[in-house]
Amino acid sequence: MVDFNENAADLVDLSHDSKNDGDFIAYMSGNKRLPTITSIATVYAGHQFGYYVPQLGDGRAILLTEISPPDGSTWELQLKGAGLTAFSRQGDGRAVLRSTIREYLCSEAIHHLNIPTTRGLCIIGSDTDVYRERAEKGAMLARLAPSHVRFGTVEYFYHSRQYDMLKILLDHLIENHYPQLSGSDEKYEALLEEIVINTASLIAQWQSVGFTHGVMNTDNMSALGLTMDYGPFGFLDAYNPGYICNHSDHQGRYAFDQQPNIGLWNLTCLAETFTAFISIDSAKQALAKYESTYTNTYIDIMLTKLGLQSYQPAHLDLIKDLLSQMEESAADYTIVFRKLCDFTLSHTNSLRDMFIHHEKFDNWANRYSRALQQENIPATVRKKLMRAANPKFILRNHLAQIAIEKAENGDFSEVKRLRQILSQPFDEQIEFEAYASIPPEWAKKIEVSCSS
Repeated sequence: MVDFNENAADLVDLSHDSKNDGDFIAYMSGNKRLPTITSIATVYAGHQFGYYVPQLGDGRAILLTEISPPDGSTWELQLKGAGLTAFSRQGDGRAVLRSTIREYLCSEAIHHLNIPTTRGLCIIGSDTDVYRERAEKGAMLARLAPSHVRFGTVEYFYHSRQYDMLKILLDHLIENHYPQLSGSDEKYEALLEEIVINTASLIAQWQSVGFTHGVMNTDNMSALGLTMDYGPFGFLDAYNPGYICNHSDHQGRYAFDQQPNIGLWNLTCLAETFTAFISIDSAKQALAKYESTYTNTYIDIMLTKLGLQSYQPAHLDLIKDLLSQMEESAADYTIVFRKLCDFTLSHTNSLRDMFIHHEKFDNWANRYSRALQQENIPATVRKKLMRAANPKFILRNHLAQIAIEKAENGDFSEVKRLRQILSQPFDEQIEFEAYASIPPEWAKKIEVSCSS
């Protein structure tokens, strides 16, 4: 047992003592089969870097079972790195400790930033070598989600012209995950619209915290609007809208500032599949919800991050100008917004020093101060609201790398420590101040690719 996530265990009413239970570890490592359970791997297709691939699928993930705890929720339990499946292609079906730790920690970080995501239940380590660019230690991730259905799952049945199966899949999504649509005469139109809205909202939330997914292929997009399949992700350190976190993304297709456009592109691919049951005009009407949902959600979040409650054109200029200066100065995205929580016009030195052109920043600060005065919110109230919107702690790549290197040497303590810190990203946690600092110079040399 590398690490056990008590918060995720609570979702499925699982005892915290399970982490010491030999049977539980055997089940979660695939060394023992759950009784009366038939596990499955799922087929799907996908547009990968813009090109359609007609058959993909869970090449290393086994959907072990479905859990229905007393609260009435439903969770799929999946083992990632479980070995060969019918869809492994030329792979070995395994996962390495490095990528497993990254997904486990980031899914928890994203959850506690209040963004929809799959969850990591635990990591089981192994002494077995798995070969990627080099020999690495293998591991198994047990992850939870209400559903692992992807855009690519829907694409597979449409493009292979299995329309009866496609209908079953869409009806399954409605019945189990969008039940409010079940009585509608236009349930498929409504389902597409819901997925469009959920996806637009998700990506707006990613942009607001500086999260870059890295591989936004349609097979990595959730039909529920969850963040899923964490690979070469990265949070912004120095603000760079063109940030490419995936070393394999040579064209920058999935750069940070491209994510909103790619979200719509992926939804357009999904909308095509719905035309088996709805008109093209209906599909276009659903897609038309994307831009307004994304823009409104993003602006609302960014205004909250600045402590502004009203919607005025001048406030939008404040957002745009601040980001422009941050880019020009390579200022740290998370630290700048956290420092703004304590903003007063007479005490801006530590914030001011993060910008190259002080006079330019002073001009912005004066405009910002006037905007805050017009809002007429008590400073203590504003500070509290802003601290709840601007995290102090994010999963920076160098922090994950330190935890990985220790774990590869048998020390799992940093994985647990990071998980616990990231579960309270908006709290001060003074004892962990170093985890919220500017990254060291060596962090710029970290390269992450799709290989895991």
